[in-house]
Amino acid sequence: MTTPQPPGGAAPGDDRDDRTPPQYVYGVTRPGAPLPADVHGLDDKPVTLVEDGGACAAIVSDLPQGRALGERADLVAHQRVLNALVDAGTVVLPFRFGAAMADRAAVEKELLAGNADRFGHILDQVDGLIELRLKATYVQEAVLHEIMSADPEIAELSQRLREVPPDAADAVYYDRVRLGELIAQSMERLRDADGRVLLDGAAPAAESAVIKTPAREEDVLDASFLVRADRRAEFERAVDKLARDHAERVKIRLIGPLPPYDFVPEE
Repeated sequence: MTTPQPPGGAAPGDDRDDRTPPQYVYGVTRPGAPLPADVHGLDDKPVTLVEDGGACAAIVSDLPQGRALGERADLVAHQRVLNALVDAGTVVLPFRFGAAMADRAAVEKELLAGNADRFGHILDQVDGLIELRLKATYVQEAVLHEIMSADPEIAELSQRLREVPPDAADAVYYDRVRLGELIAQSMERLRDADGRVLLDGAAPAAESAVIKTPAREEDVLDASFLVRADRRAEFERAVDKLARDHAERVKIRLIGPLPPYDFVPEE
């Protein structure tokens, strides 16, 4: 979700002493949403709601003063607040880290009043839904053995390179490059096939999915799923079955529930 910009200086004629401190905005929820009593925001500031009498409310705390945002503790606090609301079953439209506004009046008048219909529509869309993230990674030793067994060229080249004495390593440099390319190509084909199997196994229990680009060669699938809260157990059973069926060659981890970052519009 695209977020408000950090507050700038006061406009001419503004009296900062009559205004609340700058506000850090975590996201948007329904008016009157209960806030967990034990959760605190950045710099352990109390988390409150700003409402404008419409269909949504902003989740805020006072913005830390005298320093720039971006410390690891800031990121952790941002996620902690949103996760606490999700864990409590509260519908949340999460903002990306770093959203801030000049004061509570600006949150009410500029953020909420100008976007009430859009925010309300998105909250309706994600109400009763949670985001769960599935990350699958190859058991490298098992998959490399599989690749060697399936491709005679890779197996022969690998065996030949293992027999090269250390003092002749420079002479087979390009053979090592070729071996790396062949293994990478095989891994890519395997990833495409295995990723589709995992996605097809989990997707029927979800409303929609967003597939992320794998960050590492050994990553099989990194996907976020939007799941109805009343189907969470069904989705988790499907993922557990995938983990059992592929345990020898793939490690599967399920993360969440999370705020639905991947299922809200950026604009």
